Amino acid sequence: MSMSKDDSWEVAGRRFRSRLIIGTGKYKDYAENAAALEASGAEIVTVALRRVNLMEAGQPKLVDFIDPKTVTYLPNTAGCYTGEEAVRTLRLAREAGGWSLVKLEVLGDRKTLYPDMIETLRAAEILIKDGFAVMVYCSDDPLMCKRLEEIGCAAIMPLAAPIGSGLGIQNPVNIRLIVEQARVPVLVDAGVGTASDAAIAMELGCDGVLMNTAIAEAKSPLMMARAMKLAVEAGRLAYLSGRMSKKLYADPSSPLAGLI
Repeated sequence: MSMSKDDSWEVAGRRFRSRLIIGTGKYKDYAENAAALEASGAEIVTVALRRVNLMEAGQPKLVDFIDPKTVTYLPNTAGCYTGEEAVRTLRLAREAGGWSLVKLEVLGDRKTLYPDMIETLRAAEILIKDGFAVMVYCSDDPLMCKRLEEIGCAAIMPLAAPIGSGLGIQNPVNIRLIVEQARVPVLVDAGVGTASDAAIAMELGCDGVLMNTAIAEAKSPLMMARAMKLAVEAGRLAYLSGRMSKKLYADPSSPLAGLI
């Protein structure tokens, strides 16, 4: 199977080949961000509307380095702690750039950056009624993820670990349960630290992985971006191939029948 041509995925009616989504924060400059994007092969970048310069004259602008006509911008609500803040931010994004496919995150506190799921659910309902296609950052609670899907979210994005922690997937059981029940794309969002973390997410059956810090804060962001690209592809291929069953005891690689 050619992963780049035959194994695409779809969200809100849009089809993508790459299952890796990267961010646009923490890089030393927009040029490095653009280079990492190219190395990653990603087709979607998340844009924190409160932190990235899109239009201010006289300052470096993200759009001068990453063309929104060729790369899908996914506006997000990073830094929002109430549903009202998040809804207002995304409405402004739609007015400014016409974006309707968005990433919703409503944070609960500044120490853990865990999602406030009550506010997230409330904001998601408002945005969906307002015509947005909502990809939602959420806890790894299978019941809450199902509820978000039922109200019409376009994609479910449970955290692997706290944002920026690099701890990797802390609860693979819940991620697997979320994937098994979902009828919309499931993407691990937050907590990925290295390539093996991305591969594990894909081996669990996730449709994709979103990351920012893991690439931006690597000693070589471009090398890590390439590593993440390959890890996502390898993990997806491993999931599709169907891994061997785990056994408690050894099982000889060579058959015993016909021994001399």
